[in-house]
Order: sequence, then C-alpha cells, then structure tokens
Amino acid sequence: MKRVLPFVLALAFGMPAWGQTVDSNGAKRLSDDLSRYVGRKALDNGILKISVDGDAYRIAFDFDALLKMNPSKDALTFNLAPFALLVKPRSDGSWSVSSDLAPNAFLDVEGPRGVRFSVSGSAFGGIYDPGLAAFTSGVGSMAGMKVISRDPKKPMDLSIGAGTSTLNASKAAGGGVDFAMTQTIADFVETVIVDEGGSGPKVPVTMKSPKVSVEVTGNGVRTKAFLDLLGFAVANQDEASLKANQAHLKSLLTSALPLWERLEETYRFEGLSFASSMGSFELADLSATTGIDGISGSGKIDYRIKATGLTVPQHFLPSWGVALLPTDVELSFGGANLDLDSMAKKAIEAFDLNEDPPLSDEFGEALVADFMANNPKIVLRHSIVKNGNVEVTMKGEMTFPDKKPDATMTVDVAGYDKIVQAVQAAAKTDPQAAQVLPAALAVKGFAKTLSDGRLEWVIDAKADGSVVVNGAMLKPADAVQDDGDIIDPNDATDQDDGSGENDNGGAGAKP
Repeated sequence: MKRVLPFVLALAFGMPAWGQTVDSNGAKRLSDDLSRYVGRKALDNGILKISVDGDAYRIAFDFDALLKMNPSKDALTFNLAPFALLVKPRSDGSWSVSSDLAPNAFLDVEGPRGVRFSVSGSAFGGIYDPGLAAFTSGVGSMAGMKVISRDPKKPMDLSIGAGTSTLNASKAAGGGVDFAMTQTIADFVETVIVDEGGSGPKVPVTMKSPKVSVEVTGNGVRTKAFLDLLGFAVANQDEASLKANQAHLKSLLTSALPLWERLEETYRFEGLSFASSMGSFELADLSATTGIDGISGSGKIDYRIKATGLTVPQHFLPSWGVALLPTDVELSFGGANLDLDSMAKKAIEAFDLNEDPPLSDEFGEALVADFMANNPKIVLRHSIVKNGNVEVTMKGEMTFPDKKPDATMTVDVAGYDKIVQAVQAAAKTDPQAAQVLPAALAVKGFAKTLSDGRLEWVIDAKADGSVVVNGAMLKPADAVQDDGDIIDPNDATDQDDGSGENDNGGAGAKP
C-alpha cells in the first residue's frame, strides 16, 4: 500500500494545472479527471475525497471507507489517518505535491497469518509534470518502520531506521522519460525463523546492515502510455466492455512499446551479517544490480553481484579449506539477443479476447520458435572470484542450436599452485584433502600456461554432447541413431594434433 497508492495517484495527475485559482470548481474538475484512473466508485463511496485546502487541493484516501467496501475475513485493528496529498497548481502547468504520508500509523491484522505494520515520520514533497506524467523532482523521508508477521510457517520481524529518498526525471530524447531515484535507510534488521519441518529445529536467522541503499534509473520510460493503459483498465473492467474495445486496447499496447529503453536497479548492503546459532556470516559490502532492456529486437538482461570481505565460521570448513575460501566475488551474467519486439507485436496483433484461450497453443509454439531462431544467449560476462592468494576469472556463453545447449567457457587462474600446495600439505593428515588432491592435479594437467603465468582452461561443451578442454577431447559426442544403426560421431571429431592451430592463442578470460 505504501508504494502502490502514491504511484497510482501520481499517474493520475494527467490533467493540466488550471492557472493559479484554487476553488470548488477546480476541485470538481480534479475529481472528474481522477475518476478516469481510480474509478468513479472510489469517489462516490468516499475512498477518495478532493477538497480545497487554502491555496491547494487536498486529495485524501480514507482507509476506513475502503475496508467497508472490501470487508476482510480477519479482524483488523488500525490507526491510519486518511492518507493525504496537497497538490497546488504552478504557473508553468506543473503541480507542487506534498504529503505527510504516514506521520504515525499502524495496521494490525489478527488471525493465524496476522501481520502488524507501523511507520512513523514519513513525508514527501515534489514537483509533478502532467506533460511527462512523472515527478521531475522529489524528496522523501521516514523516521522508521516495523513489520511483524505471525505466519506460523514464516514468522518474521523487520525493523528499519531513518531513511531518505530523492528522485528526478526529465524528457527523454527518444521519447518517454529518463528518471533516477535513490533511497538510503539505516539500521536494517530482519529476523526470520527457518523451519526445517516435522520435528526438525526452528532456527532463527538475523540479517543486519547499518546502511542499505537503493538506486533505480530508467531511460525512455513510456509513462504517458502507462497512464493511458490505466485509464483503459478502469473504463473497461467488465468482460463485455473489454472484448468490445479490444481493438483500442491493441492500439494502446502497441503505443506503449518498447515500455522503456533501459531500467537498472541496484541494492547495496554495507556491513552485512547473517547470524544464527550456527555462527555468523559477514560481508563488508554486498551489492546486486539488475538491468533490463525494454521490448526490442535484440535486448539484453544483466545481473551483477559483488561481494567483498566475506568471512564464515571456521567450523564450516576443514582447516586447509579456510585459506582457499574466496573473500571477494564479482559475478556478471544474463541474457542477450532477446528478440521480444517481434514476439510482443505478433502477440498483440493475434490475440482475440473472444476466443478461449485468446492465443492458441499453436501460435504460442510458433512464437517460441521465432524467438529461438534469433539465437538468444545466456552470457557469463567477465567475472572474478578471489582471495589473498588465488584469483579466478571467467567468461563464456551458451546458445541453443536445435534446442540443445552449446556452451563455451574460459577460466583463468592465478595462484593455482597455491591451491595444490595447500591440498598437498593437508593430504598428509586429512582424508578429505587426500581425496581432492588427485582431482586438483588432473585439472592442472589440462591447463595451458599463459605468458603471465596464469593457467587457462577453454572448455567447449557442444550440442552433440562432446566436451573439449584446450583442444583435448574430454568426452566424445553422444552416439546417434540413423536408420536403426548406432553411429559413433567420434570418428568425425577433430582431435588436437598439438600444433596449437585450433587454440585461442591464450586470450584469457579477461575483458
């Protein structure tokens, strides 16, 4: 509710700001315009109330009226004053928007899956541009928040300290809106109960971070198109109306493409710890970034995870394994060559709400076949795992010719001898290390030594089932059947003749 309601109301300011005069007639016009996006019932039943408040309009959301329209089976206890926005027209056609979002409020849901939510000292102020259907600037703050879940299988306590947020937006050169949002909160603490089920133990795990930050950016976000789709959804809530106006829906969906050019979101936890009865796992810094292209002919999705300063309880590892534990990890992976544009356009053109299903199974299969024909890839971009003695870099990609995976990966290791030395020393007294040692030596036997001393493995796992490491056959292709006869494709597989002709020249896994 805290996130969705302000977003919907923000989108609803699609009307112009009518000069500087604020009066009852303006309040009525504002009500009529808002009804297009929230529905007439919300106004008629008092869920939304628009009134004049000095030189501004007051838009109040009444939780009590909402609950009366949608009674809950669980008993509710709440102390929520009507959520209110003060909106004031500006001379340039934009709106000044301010709100004490929830100065001090709580919602308590009783029953076996009850939850208690409370927030204090929350406020927001910004400038909204109806022409962009976006806030061009905004600042928010919060004194604190708590959430307690009584779910018997997943009980949880969450508390957050003071937080601030800012946002800015402007018109994008290629259409839509470019925006940036940042949020920082202090004293993040979450405790969950890990239930093993049956008679197993119920282990509390507490996650803490003194500082959590979020950064979200968007390029070319089609905010006005989303606003039009929201208005259509409100105006066509019944099935008959939706079917009768599906041509208009198709037009709106097409106009909304590509939805956005690029969206990126990064979460960062500083001084993160996970504590339980088994010990404490700690990270000096953890960040996770997601980047998603809009609907395009060759889009990509990126995920990046970066962790530094990892420490774990030593009893989780054998003594010789502690020295080999990675302390820093940077993984970058995702997808590429994702042709969602043709899929979306074909689906919009073909769907028929008068049919059940609106898109046939045959059409869906053809759509997937077209998508795969564009050669989509799973990509492992330059990634690093390291500690004080060893650094491993990796990169690779996987495609799916004939719906079978075909992958290539390059792995470089600096300090591999340190790994072997640690295992060799431990193997004298530790049976586990003795078992690992032959494998460590065998892996080294397949390596190629690069000019800087790093060891490299170029691994090709083909769609025919064969696996080649640095040109040497590790596993032959799977046997295939032809007219009842088993044919061994190994005869047609090129073998490494030692000339280096088929090698990659030691390019390495570096970018």
